[in-house]
Amino acid sequence: MLIDWLQPLIPSVNLSIVFIYLILVLTVVAFFREWGSPDIVALAAMGAILALGILPISDIVENGEIVSKGLLSVFSNGAPITIACMFVLSAGLEKTGTIDAMGKFFSKVAGKSELRVLFVMMTMVAVLSAFVNNTPIVVVFLPIVLAHARIENLRASKLLIPLSFASILGGTCTLTGSSTNLIIDGVAQDYDQAAFGMFELTKLGIIYAVIGFVYLLTIGRKLLPKRSSLSELIDSDVTREVLTQFQVEPGSPLVGKTLVETLLSKYPGAQVLEVRRRGRSLDVPLNELIVHEKDRLLITVHGEGFRQLKQGGGLRFEGQDELNLTQLETRELKMLEGIVGPNSTMVGKTLREIGFRRNYGINVLAIHRQGVNLKDDFNSVKLHFGDTLFMEGPPDAFSRLKKQKDFVSLSDAREVEVNPKKVWVGVGIALAFVLGASFQEFLGVPIPALAILAAVLMILTTCITAQQAYESVQWNIVFLIFGMLALGLAMDQSGAAQQLVNGIMALCGDFSPFVILAIVYLLSSTLTELISNNAVAALLTPIVIGIADKVSYAGEVGVDPRPFIVAMMFGCSASFATPIGYQTNTYVYGAGGYRFNDFPKVGIPLNLLLWIVASILIPIFWPFR
Repeated sequence: MLIDWLQPLIPSVNLSIVFIYLILVLTVVAFFREWGSPDIVALAAMGAILALGILPISDIVENGEIVSKGLLSVFSNGAPITIACMFVLSAGLEKTGTIDAMGKFFSKVAGKSELRVLFVMMTMVAVLSAFVNNTPIVVVFLPIVLAHARIENLRASKLLIPLSFASILGGTCTLTGSSTNLIIDGVAQDYDQAAFGMFELTKLGIIYAVIGFVYLLTIGRKLLPKRSSLSELIDSDVTREVLTQFQVEPGSPLVGKTLVETLLSKYPGAQVLEVRRRGRSLDVPLNELIVHEKDRLLITVHGEGFRQLKQGGGLRFEGQDELNLTQLETRELKMLEGIVGPNSTMVGKTLREIGFRRNYGINVLAIHRQGVNLKDDFNSVKLHFGDTLFMEGPPDAFSRLKKQKDFVSLSDAREVEVNPKKVWVGVGIALAFVLGASFQEFLGVPIPALAILAAVLMILTTCITAQQAYESVQWNIVFLIFGMLALGLAMDQSGAAQQLVNGIMALCGDFSPFVILAIVYLLSSTLTELISNNAVAALLTPIVIGIADKVSYAGEVGVDPRPFIVAMMFGCSASFATPIGYQTNTYVYGAGGYRFNDFPKVGIPLNLLLWIVASILIPIFWPFR
């Protein structure tokens, strides 16, 4: 490999360490600057490690002992497999209607008071998130909470940040409640640390949840903005109600002229969505397109023009006779808000590149991104995960769009048929997994094995099909973890991690373990707000374990790494200060009409409060010796 060729030329420099630092810096910058999706960035780092020869492909064994781990060893880590199985387990509960049933129960008991709605919603979401992946929970609850807010005349912006925060707080209560917990536990076991129990984190997780609830119901509630969602911000004049197709007849004044100088100049309330000629859609700007006889125009009419149309009787365009147009078809339209999902095939493409109107039969009226509502020239804007689109189209077109799984609907709660028998089967499998994980030491079966069994049972009992199971796994997260595990292993094997530990201890060596624990938590939490929490978990765990071996306490060098590991778990999971640090934050970002600074305004005080609590309680619950 490349390092083997270059090392003899510079024998005084450890090129493996130099290159691994370079890869580390480039990876962090790529995460922060969004040069690519996180999983691609992580896999690129793995590829660079392999190409440079920093790690061998397979383990190197001498005298029956592994003296150097190979890159393929990262695929034996149980954490990514467990996380993939948890996605399947969550999808099984979702497909059987269990989570939707809980959402409908919320709408019945939430009441009209904002305070009561918040308390009921956060309690239900936190409990579910302790055992089920929190992303589908937020996806299911989003349209239900929005509908309840509309019915009871409540501001959605007062509810959606607490929805996301409650799902995060619930995830801290168990080992499987957060993917970062599983990653840190898996990496720590590779460094000969004892496995965490299913409910070992619960004692601090419950305290976290209680403190978070009290904060959000009191101080946090006052800091939440009163802001309209995207549909409320769209001007009422833009509202459309019908879609009509006309044919241009011989003798029409439109023939030989552009639509801009004829139809659109006289009837500004009309919008031409498409012009078809001989069965083909014409991709020509309207100010350049010359109308021919027999052209077919797809038009929507809105605002005052449509009101006049309705007063004329029936669904008839008032300029129809004057322009010599034959009405071929008229369809009722509906409005829908949707969030671009993380796995959408549309991410990174513009509406023009997608051919949104042509391929889906839906017109996009506006895009909400990072507190800004784009109503002009958004066809050339590349779509991002979390963008909220305000769309108009016929109901059947939206049904087709929903099947593509590119969007999470905010206007319509999903209709999932609840099968009571399957609900109890799914819940039984989930409970069996939780009980098995709680008594794993007694059973002698590790959590990854239990997770695989639970996922297989979900398929065998037809709670979910094999195809649905494959589709439910967020493979980008799984491969992000594998890539970062490779980077962490390369840092350890090359000696770069040890150098970092020595450098940190040179700066903090005189500090007590209590102070260093607080620094570890703060560093984990801060990095999580900027880059992927899973990446931070995989990268920092070996370094934190190395720091624990160097800390002086009560006259001796070296303390139990467990309190530092726990600090990382809570620091990486407690992400409240930005809308990009945690996936559920990104989901509610556009849906609630939030601006970027709404999250730090509400989240930073909560982050600091939980940091203080963790710094005090972790050494009590998990002593240094």
